[in-house]
Amino acid sequence: MFQGTGSDVGKTVLVAGFCRLASRKGIKVMPFKPQNMSNNAAVADDGGEIGRGQWLQAFAANEKPSVHMNPVLLKPQSSTGSQIIVQGKLSGFKKGADYQKMKGELLDRVMESFARLKEKADLVLVEGAGSSAEINLRACDIANMGFARSADVPVILIGDIDRGGVIASLVGTATILDRADRAMVCGYLINKFRGDLSLFDDGIKAIRNFTGWPCLGVIPWLEGASLLPPEDSMALEHRSPKKHGKVKIAVPVLPHIANFDDLDPLIHESDVEIVFVRKGECFPANSDVIILPGSKSTIADMIALRERKWDGEIIKHAKKGGMVIGICGGFQILGRKIFDPDSLEGNISETDALGLLDMVTEIGERKLTRNSNAIHLLSGLPLTGYEIHMGKSFGPDCRYAPLKINNVEDGAASPDGKIWGTYLHGLFSADAFRHYFIGSFGAKPDKSGHFEKLDNALDKIADELEKAVDVNALFRLAR
Repeated sequence: MFQGTGSDVGKTVLVAGFCRLASRKGIKVMPFKPQNMSNNAAVADDGGEIGRGQWLQAFAANEKPSVHMNPVLLKPQSSTGSQIIVQGKLSGFKKGADYQKMKGELLDRVMESFARLKEKADLVLVEGAGSSAEINLRACDIANMGFARSADVPVILIGDIDRGGVIASLVGTATILDRADRAMVCGYLINKFRGDLSLFDDGIKAIRNFTGWPCLGVIPWLEGASLLPPEDSMALEHRSPKKHGKVKIAVPVLPHIANFDDLDPLIHESDVEIVFVRKGECFPANSDVIILPGSKSTIADMIALRERKWDGEIIKHAKKGGMVIGICGGFQILGRKIFDPDSLEGNISETDALGLLDMVTEIGERKLTRNSNAIHLLSGLPLTGYEIHMGKSFGPDCRYAPLKINNVEDGAASPDGKIWGTYLHGLFSADAFRHYFIGSFGAKPDKSGHFEKLDNALDKIADELEKAVDVNALFRLAR
């Protein structure tokens, strides 16, 4: 089990890299994360939701993603509460304190899923969540040491040297863990190292003196990690425009943004510039397209969009003839109104939306979660993706549906086709459609496909890990 001294130390990427490495060695390996908190979800092959990180790790392991790879998924819906997904299915909504009380009940489901993977795999690589040193949450923990102890899984700690204070974070973790938890740790990894490795020799000695733990490797900054889909919105803080492209796409970063990895295939196109617009910023005046990504709380995000004065900017862009695209929650925001009569997403039952499409959305209890095949009707090009949503949209502009999903028309568009939206996530992963889309703005598509880039990135990460870590010794620790 790989646990971190804090959040965002690189656990997801390292587990994916080790999954790829093990798979290349002929080991049947599967990833597992007992509890995840993320609004970047994927649909597993057995039909339910899992964190995007576990989908990536399954891809790296050359295994089909399963709901049992991430049996508990928390999807934050407000500042105090989350949707609870258990073994892929919606279980309800809980505030933080209430969820802490139910975690003991969920451990049985977690252990059941872990047992299923163990039956099928030679090796299971487990990812912890947040920090293993959150002793205030230890009593009912199922994400870190609580799981490790219940499953009797040896633990590797990961420290992030790039953020500074890595020695203190490792020594501090050892200091505050109780004796039984500390005994589960059999070594540590230093991640995101840059520069002369010999300069950290004394650091390794100091950590050994304080903790008794061996260093199992010092891992360099992994350039391929930037090509992997991020697990949560923390990654957006590090994303900024790094190039100029033939087509410029602006994306508002709203409080409940979800499944924004829909944009990754576009981000990684050389001739495309993506600008993430954050609070206090304005949309670039020369944007060709504005894309509204998914949202975990559509009404709350529409209100935030209005408070930030972005509604006027988006409408102005549309009036000038610019294209606006909405995906899932972003599609709902394009309509005239959003209704939530049962207060499923919050305590506001309705709001005016942007009014760029003549349609309304009603949030309902039934949640649609499935992988889907589709056709882009204007070009006739095939698409593959997935749907995760709780609303239905209807109105005159649905007559101009841009897609057919599983042979049923989906989405809506303005009569001139400049404003359109769909419930299909992942549509830009289809290489032919993405090339058609950016080519319509004069951009030149890259030769390599999206999943080919992802594969190559994982192979490069695995190569780096094999150089930096005694992988055979690491895997032997798994007994």
